[in-house]
Amino acid sequence: MKLIIRIASLIVGILFTTFCVAADSLKINGFVAQGIVQAKDSNFVNDDGDVSVKLTEIGVNSAYRFNSSLRMAGQGVYLEGGNRYPDGFRIDYLFLEWQLLQTANWLIKTQIGRNKNYHWLYSSTRDVPHTRPSIVLPQSLYFDVFRDVAIGVDGIVLLAQTDNKWGEWDFNFSYGNSKISDEQKENLLGTYASGKLAHDTDTQISVYWRPSLSKFQYGLSLLDADFSYKQGDSDTLSSGEETSQRIMFNLLYQGQNWEVASEVMRERVIVENLLFPGFQSDLTAEGGYLQAKYFLSSQLTLLARLDIYDRDRRDRDGSNVQTLSQGLVPGYFGLMDQATTGVTWKFAKNIQIQAEYHKVKGTARLAPIFTPNTILNDSKYWDMWAIQLMYWF
Repeated sequence: MKLIIRIASLIVGILFTTFCVAADSLKINGFVAQGIVQAKDSNFVNDDGDVSVKLTEIGVNSAYRFNSSLRMAGQGVYLEGGNRYPDGFRIDYLFLEWQLLQTANWLIKTQIGRNKNYHWLYSSTRDVPHTRPSIVLPQSLYFDVFRDVAIGVDGIVLLAQTDNKWGEWDFNFSYGNSKISDEQKENLLGTYASGKLAHDTDTQISVYWRPSLSKFQYGLSLLDADFSYKQGDSDTLSSGEETSQRIMFNLLYQGQNWEVASEVMRERVIVENLLFPGFQSDLTAEGGYLQAKYFLSSQLTLLARLDIYDRDRRDRDGSNVQTLSQGLVPGYFGLMDQATTGVTWKFAKNIQIQAEYHKVKGTARLAPIFTPNTILNDSKYWDMWAIQLMYWF
């Protein structure tokens, strides 16, 4: 299956290049965003906590429609995010879409290639800066260390939409995996992990419901992902496996002046042998956020958000983390809660500036995830601010 997916992705890339070059009427969109950021008393952005310009996002996306039922779409981006994710170029998505059915009440289509994640509220738009509610998304669900894996998979997607007397429904299914770079492996496991980390399988299902004549949208999504690690030479880690099983509920309200969004999740994380031979861990994490946006005008938007995350719902203060590590890892590595305020000013049709401030308690979502850096993250409380200017075409 993996070989078929890789071959299909290669074919998609060749077709995309060939037809895009030949298309005189091809429409190309893109964006450029640059900012400054500082995360004091943590290694969220850099190791010294100083002001950084590692807040760069440059992307180009395009789509080509062959006929009424077949189209191709892709996006390449260049990112600089410091410790949040690896710097450099990557393909966020590149897929061939085939419309299988279209009637008065149904639309069904499938995608193959490097697909987007359509299952969470902001998973399909987090790659475009001016479509996000904030520069840094809530880390309980959208933690940046896992950005390139969570944004989409190499595989197959099935999308279905219907409209009936109960309202509008979206059904989404995806299956595949993602390639994990050495830089991302280090962000997850630490710099001393010399082996190979693989994303073996990723299966997700979601459903969204918008009742008729309602300003609300409700959603449910399920995730089951498997990872494996093969020990390298002089490795501090052992060969092992990790499984993540997540259930998420979300709510979205869109009024004339207000938008309220919330997502909550429970995630079971099973780890075997990774830290050392015979190691076993079976924890259930919980997290979620409540976010409100107020539109002062068509140009000015205010944002407030409360985001919470507990690595183990039976150890919310992290006391077990400190006990099991014999005091080497403080308890605040078992949680990460933050309050965020922000403002967005769209002062031109395609130019806007965002600014935000985060007050944070805990370090559970800071890199590396499996081997906490207690030297750089020696404060239970820390804060962060960011300003980013965005242009798109």
